[in-house]
Amino acid sequence: MKRTILNLLLLLAVCSAKAQDAVTYQMPPKAMADLLLAKPTPTVSVDSKADWMLLIDRNSYPSVEELARPELRIAGLRINPNNFAPSRQFLVANNFTLKNIKTGQTFPVSGLPSPMLASGPVWSPDEKKIVFTQTNANGVDLYEIDVATHKAAKINKKPLNIVLGSGITWEDNNTVVYRTTVKPASAAPAKPLMPKGPTVQQSLGKTAPSATYEDLIKSPYDEQLFEFYATTQLVRNRNGLETTIGKPAIYTSVSISPDKKYLMERSIRKPFSYLVTAAGFPSTITIADLSGKTLKVLAELPSREATPSGYDNTQNVPRGFDWRDDEPATITWAQPLDSGLIKRKVDFHDAVYALDAPFTGSPKELFKTQLRFRGVTWGNATVALVSEGLRSKQTERISRYNSSTGSLEKLLERNQTDAYSDPGDPVTEKNKFGRQVIQTIDNGTKILMNNTIGSSAKGDLPFLAKFDLTTRQNEIIWRCAEGTYEFVVDVIDPNKLTLITRKESQKEVPNYFLKDLMLRIADRPITNFTNPYPQLAGVSKQKITYKRSDGVDLTGDLYLPAGYDKAKDGPLPVLIWAYPREFNSAADAAQVRGSANRFTTIGGGSPVFFVTNGYAVLDNAEMPIVAKDGKKPNDTFVQQLQLNAEAAINKLAEMGVGDRNRIAVGGHSYGAFMTANLLAHTNLFKAGLAESGAYNRTLTPFGFQNEERTYWDDPKLYYDMSPFSFADKIKTPILLIHGDADDNPGTFPINSERLFAAIKGLGGTVRFVYLPYEAHGYRGKENLLHKLWEQNQWLDKYVKNAKPVSAAIAKPVVGSK
Repeated sequence: MKRTILNLLLLLAVCSAKAQDAVTYQMPPKAMADLLLAKPTPTVSVDSKADWMLLIDRNSYPSVEELARPELRIAGLRINPNNFAPSRQFLVANNFTLKNIKTGQTFPVSGLPSPMLASGPVWSPDEKKIVFTQTNANGVDLYEIDVATHKAAKINKKPLNIVLGSGITWEDNNTVVYRTTVKPASAAPAKPLMPKGPTVQQSLGKTAPSATYEDLIKSPYDEQLFEFYATTQLVRNRNGLETTIGKPAIYTSVSISPDKKYLMERSIRKPFSYLVTAAGFPSTITIADLSGKTLKVLAELPSREATPSGYDNTQNVPRGFDWRDDEPATITWAQPLDSGLIKRKVDFHDAVYALDAPFTGSPKELFKTQLRFRGVTWGNATVALVSEGLRSKQTERISRYNSSTGSLEKLLERNQTDAYSDPGDPVTEKNKFGRQVIQTIDNGTKILMNNTIGSSAKGDLPFLAKFDLTTRQNEIIWRCAEGTYEFVVDVIDPNKLTLITRKESQKEVPNYFLKDLMLRIADRPITNFTNPYPQLAGVSKQKITYKRSDGVDLTGDLYLPAGYDKAKDGPLPVLIWAYPREFNSAADAAQVRGSANRFTTIGGGSPVFFVTNGYAVLDNAEMPIVAKDGKKPNDTFVQQLQLNAEAAINKLAEMGVGDRNRIAVGGHSYGAFMTANLLAHTNLFKAGLAESGAYNRTLTPFGFQNEERTYWDDPKLYYDMSPFSFADKIKTPILLIHGDADDNPGTFPINSERLFAAIKGLGGTVRFVYLPYEAHGYRGKENLLHKLWEQNQWLDKYVKNAKPVSAAIAKPVVGSK
């Protein structure tokens, strides 16, 4: 009997070992590892006069050990309980250098903290100082750089609290306003072993549709933690001397009026919600003087729990409170005229109001919008640009508001997915209040528009244009030369047309230049960054175009290995990487996006790594989902995925560079959702790579991506779009990867857990890699390296070294299952 039990235990151990490998961190091929770990080129920040440039060196990827530090996940936030800061900070700087643009001299900044983990450099109004936050293990400090002396020094006495944002604002050239902690971390409430009772939620008949947010408050103890860590004290620091402003509160934003006489404060109040994040908690908007004394309560806003579903619907309350940048102290906000329901038949859906200091009078209506109001870019008394639109119809309208006459004149209306018609964004300048406002030229008849993408039939070609406010015509005065990718970073002088641009090409690393359009002298380089990716030398890149069987034009970025010779080497194994997008217009879906002339940069989620291991990589393969025959885009989601995939495969085979019998498909998030659907419904691929996807749409019942219908509106749609519903059809090997701390609404890790269990239970070929401490985007160095190893192993086994398929099966178009 004992021998039988022992044999059974041994058998179970063997089976368990096959089902779940005890895997330690592995390394991908050296070329891939070197690409991932390459030191990134610095980012930059330039003052408005182009006198000084701040060069910002960034850390590469943190270690998994750093990600594993203590973390509280409450109210949609991720908090380091030891230092009152977000536990996951991106683009953290490890060094600053100052460069004098006129002389070309570079100066190291002395006095920087070590080790340096800096964020958010902010220039003073006169641009002679720069402040930044430094995150330490047990607190956050504020440092100030004196640009003239190139010296940095810590200026705060109390540690900062940046749980709800840094909140750093310059009041004047010597005064900074920020938020500090109220109590030490050691005073945090302890979790009781015995709760006072169960956690109870209820609904008493009011609708409260909500997105599937992560990390919500789940208990009274979570409420205590949120209140403790989010409560801050406003502080004014003048030349190093700190004074408090008002009383502690849970501030989400504090902004100073243009004339520097008032504060607009937004603070959270109870009850805290268990259904939405902190951004949707009940809040109070107040106006205070500089001492913190409340002068007026502008609004008591309810929780966003009751926001009606539908992307163009909003709560029937005021929203979008902001200072008017071209006046001393005027607050503006919007109010729905349709009770927040966009389908209500009304002439105007929103009205925008204003209230001037001293805020004792009645609000004045400025204008009404026929679509949903989105925002205003202020200029002067005769020029402001008002943006309104409808997400459900992919429509945007820009109008000119003339406050001297009260008129609102439509300048343009466009489909937001029509990239070719995008006029760009208005160029701004500092006004007498130090606020950024629209820069007018030619006696106020025109404004400069900067389009940093510049989509065209020839690919992206950024441009600078003059927009005539009378004729409503956009005259391009400079455009990126074909064969390069260059865009305007800043307009230094709108009359002399002196610019700072960022220029790159396939072989030229992005660098910054001083450009003079009037004098037409040679561009003067400001930076000289070098290529961080020598491993990609010889890799070719081209923008390919092809057509779906229904006539929709498609594009993709094709990378081929260094030294590849089609005649000698023959068709290659292929990785197609994509992300679906919805379009109401087939013409918009067919537009060329991206540029073949951009320098290839490698992030942790890039598929280009695999070109170094002998794969042809089709990145950014267009996967448009187009509204047809009066239907909505997702009504034919799966069928259109197949059309897109078939077209890409046929193009690569026709070019002779891709072996149609050795092709993999992959994607991240909605791209992973696409991957699982393609494997469930077609036989087009040898393998799939799916990162952090949502595979069961019933887990996002109130809408997802750009789908605003709920599960109860169309349960069949949700079923048909869910690859989980067809897990029995997924026989193509699929590698599932997910971060165990995914923070993205909709992509709960349970998606991958359940799809893996389903495919495994139904006899499919599947591997599931759970990356520890990773959110929706992966950051841990060891995790990223291991992810590449897993994917490379999977592709080599099931794609590159796949058994040949007979000619009878290798047809030009492979049918669906």
